[in-house]
Amino acid sequence: MKSFYKISFLLFLLVFVSSCSSDDGGIVELTGKGMVKIEFDNSMDGDDLLLSSSSYTNSQSETLTVSRLNYIVSNFSLTDEYGNIFSYPKDSGYFITSEESGNTEVVLSDVPAGRYTSMTFGIGVDQEKYSQGAEGQGDFLTVAEETNMMWSWQAGYKFLNFEGTFTSPTVTDDKNFKIHMGSHGSSLDNYKETTLTFDTQALVSDDLSPIIHLVVDASFILDGINKISLTEQAVIMVSEEKSPKIAVNVSNMFSVDHVHNGNDISH
Repeated sequence: MKSFYKISFLLFLLVFVSSCSSDDGGIVELTGKGMVKIEFDNSMDGDDLLLSSSSYTNSQSETLTVSRLNYIVSNFSLTDEYGNIFSYPKDSGYFITSEESGNTEVVLSDVPAGRYTSMTFGIGVDQEKYSQGAEGQGDFLTVAEETNMMWSWQAGYKFLNFEGTFTSPTVTDDKNFKIHMGSHGSSLDNYKETTLTFDTQALVSDDLSPIIHLVVDASFILDGINKISLTEQAVIMVSEEKSPKIAVNVSNMFSVDHVHNGNDISH
């Protein structure tokens, strides 16, 4: 009888250990390819960005009402738990996010299965892409023209289009501001990259398509590491002094809010 109970206990223990191992998400095999959705949630110093209807006061006592926030993101790559890097194809890797059109999501398709721990992407268009000429831009050139993200082909892309009105202690009536930042040919390269680490691994497979939710704090554009005064200059487009400072500010305005792992990417 003791042998019977001993055998029964060992069988129970084997089943229990096998069950625990099966439930351990760390050993579940991820296979195939999936999609990764990246949501850009635009905000101003912790508040939702509501175009033309809310105001924000920066550290220089300037009160802004934003009417436009468009920016180019590009050259996405994902790094997995082993340090392997998947780089999204460059020929389809340039996107424009626009708060005014509501187009604030990027979907990366055919991403190899894996457990991804960080993401790198560019803000703007890199010199390699620009050097391919107008013919080498594909459909993206047309999209940029249609969304007011080009000056002209010779002048280049607008990496950032940030507009609205402001007042300050010395500007008492609403005054328009325009911040158009980009590289100007090859003479002034303001393309930047940023790398964001995930608190939760983004799981990709045939059955799993994660959503990476980013918070974008647009107050950084003028009120980041570098302080840019609209009172001093309300229209900044081609500025060898201020455009590079704005580019640094913009590269720091992105942060990861959370990663949602699921098999439904339609929401």
